[in-house]
Amino acid sequence: MPMACFSILSPPHPTLTLTLLPPSHSQCGGFTVRVSVALTERLSQHHKTNSIIPSTRAAANGGGFETETAVVEKPQLKTLFQASRGYPSPFGATVRDGGVNFAISSLNALSATLCFFTLSDFQNNRVTEYVPLDPLINRTGGVWHVFLKGDFRDMLYGYKFDGKFSPLEGHYFDSSHILLDPYAKAVISRGEFGALGPDGNCWPQMAGTVPSEDDEFDWEGDLPLKYPQKDLVIYEMHVRGFTKHESSNTKFPGTYLGVVEKLDHLKELGVNCLELMPCHEFNELEYYGHNSAQGDYRVNFWGYSTINYFSPMIRYSSAGIRNCGQDGINEIKFLIKEAHKRGIEVIMDVVFNHTAEGNENGPIISFRGVDNSMYYMLAPKGEFYNYSGCGNTFNCNHPVVRQFIVDCLRYWVTEMHVDGFRFDLASIMTRSSSLWDGANVFGAPIEGDLLTTGTPLSSPPLIDLISNDPILCGVKLIAEAWDAGGLYQVGTFPHWGIWSEWNGKYRDTVRLFIKGTDGFAGAFAECLCGSPNLYQGGGRKPWHSINFVCAHDGFTLADLVTYNNKNNLSNGEDNNDGENHNNSWNCGQEGEFVSTSVKKLRKRQMRNFFLSLMVSQGVPMIYMGDEYGHTKGGNNNTYCHDNYHNYFQWDKKEESSSDFFRFCRLMTKFRQECESLGLADFPTSERLQWHGHFPGKPDWSETSRFVACTMVQ
Repeated sequence: MPMACFSILSPPHPTLTLTLLPPSHSQCGGFTVRVSVALTERLSQHHKTNSIIPSTRAAANGGGFETETAVVEKPQLKTLFQASRGYPSPFGATVRDGGVNFAISSLNALSATLCFFTLSDFQNNRVTEYVPLDPLINRTGGVWHVFLKGDFRDMLYGYKFDGKFSPLEGHYFDSSHILLDPYAKAVISRGEFGALGPDGNCWPQMAGTVPSEDDEFDWEGDLPLKYPQKDLVIYEMHVRGFTKHESSNTKFPGTYLGVVEKLDHLKELGVNCLELMPCHEFNELEYYGHNSAQGDYRVNFWGYSTINYFSPMIRYSSAGIRNCGQDGINEIKFLIKEAHKRGIEVIMDVVFNHTAEGNENGPIISFRGVDNSMYYMLAPKGEFYNYSGCGNTFNCNHPVVRQFIVDCLRYWVTEMHVDGFRFDLASIMTRSSSLWDGANVFGAPIEGDLLTTGTPLSSPPLIDLISNDPILCGVKLIAEAWDAGGLYQVGTFPHWGIWSEWNGKYRDTVRLFIKGTDGFAGAFAECLCGSPNLYQGGGRKPWHSINFVCAHDGFTLADLVTYNNKNNLSNGEDNNDGENHNNSWNCGQEGEFVSTSVKKLRKRQMRNFFLSLMVSQGVPMIYMGDEYGHTKGGNNNTYCHDNYHNYFQWDKKEESSSDFFRFCRLMTKFRQECESLGLADFPTSERLQWHGHFPGKPDWSETSRFVACTMVQ
C-alpha cells in the first residue's frame, strides 16, 4: 500500500498533516496514522522541540486500534512571559494581578501578534519576542486580548495584524508592519527633537512602553483649581517655542521643564489658564526637507498631526526616551503641578479630527493597520474623506472611536490632571460616521434616516457622550467650531450648555473695526457685550465665547499692524500657503522699517486691540509673544519653522517691559479687579450705557469709528 499524505490548512489555526503509512506484514492490512502539527507563525523566530503523544494504529482485522507514538512538532516560545486568556477590557496595556493585560479592538483582523522589544533590541531594529494570539482563546467579539506575567522592565511593545489588504474595501492589513497600540501611554522612537533616525530615516520604528507598578508620581495633593470660566485669562503657548530661544537662559530650553522655569512670567502677566498647543506624540520630521528659501530644514513644528493621543510628546521632555519615556511623562505632570501651584490651569489643544497617517499614500503607523475602516471616514470605494485638509478624517462618531476619544480625555483629566481641552477643527466631531444609519448607531432604523457620511448632526453621539460624561462635563471644553470642509458653526456648535467656542467672528469684527472699516461699530459693540447675537438665543452665556484677536495660525499682534500682505516666502512654498484675508492694516507703510509717526500709530493700534480684548465680556485669549510685540516678519503660517519665527524672544520682552508689556500687565490686572468685566450674564441697559463723541449719544452710522460705554459696578 503506498503512502498517502493529507494537509489541512486553516489560517490562522495550526496546519494539520495526516500521513498514512503502509502496514507491516504483522499488521495484516492495518495502517498507521502519523500526526504532525505546525503553527503557521514564522517558526524561524521560535525554537522547536519534539514531544511524544499517543497515536493510533488500526488492527489487521479491520476495526481494532492499538496505541503508537507520533512526533508532534510545535513551537517552543521563549520563557519571558507566562500567558493566559486575558480580559477584553480595559483597552491598552494595564497592570493587574501581578502581570499586564493587553487588549485592543480590531474587528476585521484575522490574526494578531504581540511584539516585544527590549531597549537594546529595539535600537537594533530587532524583535525580542512574538506572542501570537489564538482567535479562539484570545478574542472576544472584535477585541484581542491576553494576560502576561514576566519581567517587563524596560520593555516595549507593538502589534502585528493580518487580514485582507484591500484599499477599495477600506482594509490595509499588512503583517510586515509593527503597529502602535492606540492606547499606548508612551511612544518611543527617537529621543531628541529634530534628530533623524538610523540611516536618516524620518519614520523609524515606534513602540509603546509596557506599564509598571513602579510608575508613580508624587502629586503632592494637587487638586483641580476649578476656576469659573468667566474668570479665565487664557494664554496660548507652544512648549518648545516658549523657551528654546537662547535668551531664555533656562536649564532645559524647549522642554516642559523649561516652561516651568518661566511660569512666573505668566503670573506676572496676569494669566490664570495655559492652553498648550499639541503635546500629544507627533513626528516633527513629517515634512522634513531642506528649505532653500530659509537655508534650514522644514519640520512639523506646531504638531497638529497626531500619532498617539495618550502619549505626551516625549521629545518635549529633557529626559527623552530615558526610562522608556516614563521620565518624560513625569515632566509634563510636573509642569501641570507647578502651574497649579501658581494658580494657573492647564488646557490641552487636542487634534481628534485627523491623524499623521494621511491619505492612502501615507504611512501605516497605528490606526490604519489596526483597523482602517473603523478609525477613518471612508467613501464607498475606500477613499479617505478629507474634511480636515490633511488627507484623512477621524471617524469620530463610530461607536468604538468615540469611546476611544472619551477614554483618552478621561485619562488626561484623571491621570495627568489637565483642566480642559481645546478641540482643533471640532466641527468634524459633529459629522456622521462612515456607514451612518440608525441601525448602526442606535440599534434600530429611523424612518427617513437618509444621512450620508459626513453629514452634520444636530446631536452628535460623540459630543453627547463627552457632554454627559461624569468626569468630562466638569472640565473646560472649547471647540474650534469649523473645519476644512466648509462647515462653520460659530454660535451654533452643539453645546449641551457646557461647550464654549473660539469666537472667530469676534476676531474678524474687532480687526475690521479697529483698522477703520465702514459699518462695524454696531458689530463691535456686540463683541464688547460677549456676542449675545451668537450665544444668547441658544441659552449660553458670555463666557461661552473665547475672544481672541491673534492665535498661532495667522498674524501676530505686531504683524497685524505692520503688514497688509502675508510674507510666507520663508516657508519654501512661493508664498502660496497661508490665509490671504487677514483684515490687517500696516498703518500707512509696509514692513518694519518705517517712519517714527507710523511706529507710534502701530503701538496705539496694538493697545486698542489688547484693550478691546480685556474689556469685552467673555473669555480673553492671548497668543504667546503678543505681550511684547513678537514679529514673524509677516509670515502668517509658521507651521514648519523651528527657529526665531516661533521662538519667544526673552530679550525683546525685557526691552518692552517699560512699554507694551507693562500696558498688557496692567490691563489684565484691571480686568481681574473690575467687577463689571467677566460677567456671568450678558449686560443689560440697567448697567450699560453707550456713548459716541458726546455722552449718551452713540453713533451707529456706517462711517462711525468711535464706540464708548459706561458700565455700572
